[in-house]
Amino acid sequence: MPVIGKRLVSTAKGSAELDECVGVVEVMGRKAHTHVLVSDEVDVVLIGVTALEILGLEVDPVTGRLREAKVYLL
Repeated sequence: MPVIGKRLVSTAKGSAELDECVGVVEVMGRKAHTHVLVSDEVDVVLIGVTALEILGLEVDPVTGRLREAKVYLL
């Protein structure tokens, strides 16, 4: 993925500047373009609320699992 910029983020270890890219993510069979921050230090995938909204997903607060969300047109 080509880098489109840098993003300053706060982590448990302090501040870090991460590469920002635009890419396709796939979760539960759904695909969407979204911004992605790339880190050499984090070895798990973290999905933010914006990506989840784009994919039409939300976290069920009772089970902690992803589920289909209602999509509203405003």
